[in-house]
Amino acid sequence: MKAERCREWRTLLGAYALGDLAPAERAGLEAHLDGCAQCRAEAAALGDVARLLPLADPARFTDPAPQPAPELAERVAAAVGGEHRSKRRRRGRRIGLALSGATAAVAAGLALFVLPTGGGDPVQHVEFGSLPAGIKIYAALEPHAYGTEVRMYVKGVRSGTLCRVYLQGPRGEKMPAGTFRYRWGDDSTAVLSSALDLSRTRAIGVHAGNRTFVAPVNATEPTASASDQEEAT
Repeated sequence: MKAERCREWRTLLGAYALGDLAPAERAGLEAHLDGCAQCRAEAAALGDVARLLPLADPARFTDPAPQPAPELAERVAAAVGGEHRSKRRRRGRRIGLALSGATAAVAAGLALFVLPTGGGDPVQHVEFGSLPAGIKIYAALEPHAYGTEVRMYVKGVRSGTLCRVYLQGPRGEKMPAGTFRYRWGDDSTAVLSSALDLSRTRAIGVHAGNRTFVAPVNATEPTASASDQEEAT
């Protein structure tokens, strides 16, 4: 749980080192750094790099920046998917050794139930409704072996707003998909991922500043349309 909490704070460390955080975000991050040695060490390292940036000579960077190989994204996705499959096989072998007879058969059925459905399902396009004037949010959800790829499009929120995306399962459990910071005028499309299978996803939510926007996914029962809720905090 500590690593999960730290992951969101670490997305702010770069902006913190450059002095580009809003006062409220800066205060929250500094409170976290007081009690987290790992994040504090990473912030110190980034601070050293930020102090050296003014010494860089732009004249030495006339050549085009090196670009990653076109197939790199596919290789990374394949590696992640293979690792998830390997973990599931090891977990399945441990269950098989611990159980026998009818109990083992039930456990095998449960394991098959929670495995991803694979890439045969179509991409699902979700448009958030009931949004404030000027705000648009779309999402494209695509099943993968490792879970669900989430392509987000956000427009019209305040520039610099930190957007946290999650998928919600059939029992209301929330699985994080990642974060990105909206910049006005920049490319507002973000590619994220969640470990929750698309077949088990019932809603997608976006925390943007002090608001939460939610839209239904794979709804089998009547579900409220996308909502704009003020967070309790």
